[in-house]
Amino acid sequence: MSTEPETTEDTEPGTPGTGQVPDTVGGGAGAGQTAETEGAGQVPEAEAADADAGETSETEGTEAGVGQKSEAEAAAADADAGQASDAEGTEAGVGQVSEAEAELRAQQAERERIEQRKAEKKAPIESGTKLSGKAADLLAAVRAVESGEKPVATVFEESRPAPRRSAPEPERRPQPVAPQPAAASAAPAPEAVQAVRQVLAEGGAPEVLAPQVAAALGEGADEQLRADPWQLLRTAGVRPEQADGFARSLLGAECGPDDERRGRAVTGWLLEQAALAGHTALEMPALLAALAQRGVPEPESAVQDAIAEGEALVFQDALEEAGTPAPTAAEGDEEDVERPVRVLVGLERYALAEESLADGLGRLVNSVPKQDGSAEEWERAAAAAQGSTAELIRAVAGQGLVLHTGGEASLAEPAALLNAARTLGLRAWAAAHGPIGRGRFAALLRRSGQAADVPERAETAPAGPGDSPVATVSGLLAGAEGPGRDTDGALDLDLLVVLDAPQLDVETAALLTESLPDGARLVLAGDPAVLWSVGPGRVFADLLAARICPQVASRRPDPGPLGELVSGIGIGELNQVEAPGKEVVIVPVRDAGEAVHRTVQLVADSVPRAIGVPAEETQVITPGHGGAVGTRALNAALKERLNPGPGRFGGFDPGDRIVHSPAPGRALPGRVVTADAEGLHLSCEGETVVVPKERVEQSVRHGWALTAHQAVGSRWPAVVVVLPGDAAQALSRPWVYTAFGRADRHLSVVHGVEQALPRAVAEVPAKPRTTRLPVLLAPQISGT
Repeated sequence: MSTEPETTEDTEPGTPGTGQVPDTVGGGAGAGQTAETEGAGQVPEAEAADADAGETSETEGTEAGVGQKSEAEAAAADADAGQASDAEGTEAGVGQVSEAEAELRAQQAERERIEQRKAEKKAPIESGTKLSGKAADLLAAVRAVESGEKPVATVFEESRPAPRRSAPEPERRPQPVAPQPAAASAAPAPEAVQAVRQVLAEGGAPEVLAPQVAAALGEGADEQLRADPWQLLRTAGVRPEQADGFARSLLGAECGPDDERRGRAVTGWLLEQAALAGHTALEMPALLAALAQRGVPEPESAVQDAIAEGEALVFQDALEEAGTPAPTAAEGDEEDVERPVRVLVGLERYALAEESLADGLGRLVNSVPKQDGSAEEWERAAAAAQGSTAELIRAVAGQGLVLHTGGEASLAEPAALLNAARTLGLRAWAAAHGPIGRGRFAALLRRSGQAADVPERAETAPAGPGDSPVATVSGLLAGAEGPGRDTDGALDLDLLVVLDAPQLDVETAALLTESLPDGARLVLAGDPAVLWSVGPGRVFADLLAARICPQVASRRPDPGPLGELVSGIGIGELNQVEAPGKEVVIVPVRDAGEAVHRTVQLVADSVPRAIGVPAEETQVITPGHGGAVGTRALNAALKERLNPGPGRFGGFDPGDRIVHSPAPGRALPGRVVTADAEGLHLSCEGETVVVPKERVEQSVRHGWALTAHQAVGSRWPAVVVVLPGDAAQALSRPWVYTAFGRADRHLSVVHGVEQALPRAVAEVPAKPRTTRLPVLLAPQISGT
């Protein structure tokens, strides 16, 4: 049997193909691994939206308690530690421990637990830690969703005949939100919170949930909750069985599964879960089946009640199956022809956003762009370029909406377009998904000579960070970055290039199109092979399929062994590549403890020494948050090695690498600077951020290790992708493509999934999403 090399230098370069992993690698969960159900697969974002995995003994994302460690978790941690320390040795003799040695280990573990309890008593007491039973489960579930750790319920897949052991796809974990500033700014009044707290106490729910419930239900929340206890389901993280228990405590004998209030509330909850999974609507049969599985006696009545109360909308979309001719009728009987339709049910916010997006895109497609610069000037700019760059410039010259596809190397083409447009006098801006992407594109513009020969009008436009015409999408819409807005409220620009377009959900995309002035040009650019948006919809993919506007495919391949590897994954092939400079290194592992050990070794020692990339510029990516090899376990191990400390600022110390989520679905990498009465002070890509103390637990986590969905839109000089044995069912081609594609110079793969990796690349595409955008865009096709 081949053994894993001790350091990167000793590891043979290659790719995670079939011939490089020992037969014994990844055969199952190791002794240090625990059975997880919180994310997609056995150990999962995430994604669905955030690749996440669960904690030991969790049920549906509920943790045993906030800040408390169960005996099972402690035992698993001890087992992991033992595996990591024993990974250097041989397999013979593992588990053969004398009684005396076992007793010493038990005593040592007990002393460690006692010391931990002492430390916890000295630390600030977190709210909710004294709860137990149902109340503790409910509080933990809510907090898991708020922090982005709770997975999406697979309520629409449980009807499949095959038994399902795995939890939902991690990339869809975080909640979809509109890109407006967080609604937390409109906090409920203290008296409203107190009234809700009293009702929660009567029903046995944790009182600390009162602010969330009051904010979710709005005015008169206490009266609403008392009249309809199932309204508790409007609070993120609460599940139907928990709301049922709350209702039984309040209503007593009046509570029953056939209560129409329960049917309406569960219908709304199921539609919210569908949105978390990426759907903007659900087909009626799927919704009815899910309601029946949740114990609703009359699903049809429940849906009709929800529609009648305005809590859901129903749609009938005509179907035209490929290869099937439209129904015909005799002359004069056209009105009697029945066309096949599908009935969809969705939440109003996503339905309106999708319709608004379709209208806005139609306005761009059917309008004539402003003629800023003559046709001859545009043609001269195109002639000065080459290949697909020239095609992109010519397409944008005459069209209001253009799609551009390609990998990392293709970003040179939108950069050339932006340079040409600003040279012609257009107010041209680019918007990236996150701050790392913004900084990289700004640097690309500077390298390509963006500042030269730019007319005064473009130079005097308000600039974003670094005085470059590049912003983040959220900053652009919020007005914190970009050109600002004109007197009509539209963005003050002529051309907007949106990078990372696959990350646009329907609400964000609708706001962008609504914000563009008449005559403006919009270019959506991105790699269609990466993970889709965290929020509902698949805007970029739907537009590519609809073909309502010009599409320019870049012919610039990503260079080097990494580019060759990722390009192959994009078409479903996990190819062997030559990596003479150790651009790709495979590190086989047998179990969870060894995976953690090898990951820390790579980041802290091997990659800096062999590749020359410091630990600060190396990013770890793993399928899930929880589990023996999730982000939490890896971040704890990496912190102990790279920045040990007591965690006196809510678990954080100055210098800790973190990721800040100001809203679900957004991830801002940064570092901890300090903490004071105002909160935790962070530095996120050069920007100072202060997180209030009460928001730290929900919005800040350590960031040495991320999920693939948190990492999308960013790249690092070196990336370590960790694939533990029980992550096999979490893998898909988009996940692997996204994770492997985050590396610029070096990729290490901690490999424990055997043949599951090539099988995922070849056979597991992105999960389908139900959307209405293609149907809504259909009227635009005839006009193009």
